[in-house]
Formats: sequence, C-alpha cells, structure tokens
Amino acid sequence: MTVASDNAQQGASHLYRVMRDVVQSTDDVLPGKFEITKEGIVHDMMSPGGPHEVTAAHVSRRLERVMPDELLAHNGTPDVEDVSEGILRHPDVMVIAWNDLNVEGSIDPRTVVAAIEIVSRSNPDNDWSGKLRDYPLLGIPVYAIFDPRTGTGAVFTDIHATPDGPRYATRKDFVYGEEVTVAEWTISTAGLPRYRDEDAAS
Repeated sequence: MTVASDNAQQGASHLYRVMRDVVQSTDDVLPGKFEITKEGIVHDMMSPGGPHEVTAAHVSRRLERVMPDELLAHNGTPDVEDVSEGILRHPDVMVIAWNDLNVEGSIDPRTVVAAIEIVSRSNPDNDWSGKLRDYPLLGIPVYAIFDPRTGTGAVFTDIHATPDGPRYATRKDFVYGEEVTVAEWTISTAGLPRYRDEDAAS
C-alpha cells in the first residue's frame, strides 16, 4: 500500500507540474487568468479595466489607509501556491507583509493575512465556490468576496476541520454602501462600481 500511495503522489505531482507549465506558457499569450485547482486548470476570461479592476484598486487603497505600514494590500503578481496540495491561485488583492512578499517565485499562502476576490462576470463560481474551497485548504485565514454583479459580498473566517477538509466556519454578508471588516480593518464599500448590462465580461 505504501508503494501504491507513493506512486499516486508522484503521479499527482507530475500532473501538477505539467499543468503549471501550461499555465506559465499561456500567461502572456492568452487573455484572462489561469489558475490550478484540485479539479484542474481554471480559465477566467477577464477584460482589463472596468468595474473589476476599479473595485480591486479601491479596496486595496482603502485597506492601505487603515493598515499598519508593514502590511500592504497587494493587487499585482505573484501567485500563491501550495505544491503539496496541487493548487496555484491568484487573488485579486492579498493582504501580506512586505517581508513575506519579498521572495522569488510564488507566495507561500500561509503568509497571506487575507485574500480578496472581485467576482468576474465570466466565471463567478470560481470565486464563490472554487476559491471558497481552496483558500481554507491553503491556510488563508480570511477570504473576502466583492460581487459587482449584485452589489453584495461576504467575508469568510474561522477555518475549521470538516469531513470534506478545512472550511470557513463564519460568513458575514454585506451590501455595497455598508462598512465591511476584513481581518482587523474596517473600510467603506460606498461608491464601488457595479457591472452594467452592456459591460463586456471582466
């Protein structure tokens, strides 16, 4: 049984490396964002700019106004990655210490204070389902979702063990216009943009 288990782990590791190579080869060639989950590669067709990027920028700036100087609300590269779990994700905004960001390659997800996602129109299940499953598995203690489709969102905290693996135990919903607390910091959601019917997928 040990040999079979080792072979299975080696096979999973090989498959993950293949998927990671595919993702890296498409980064600057195809539009959108590519990530790796337990189910395989996820492709989120995002257009630059628009409510998605504006929301990420607003949330980042508002958080940095109230956070201590040693932290930042980063909305650029790199990815967060756990090779042992076979997961590579790219939060729209991550709260992280400057020292923990100052590394070569992907970020250790267990150094991320909070992950924030802006729901895209092209693949909302990626944020509301896939990342809601993956982020507690990666040990990210706080996960906040802002949804420009509905003008609502939620903050998930308190990772606990379940038969299906680690999950968030606490969910706090909010409506745009209210204040929302992400980890230890409270920001306004007033004035965040919404998707319009004529918007392209973003």
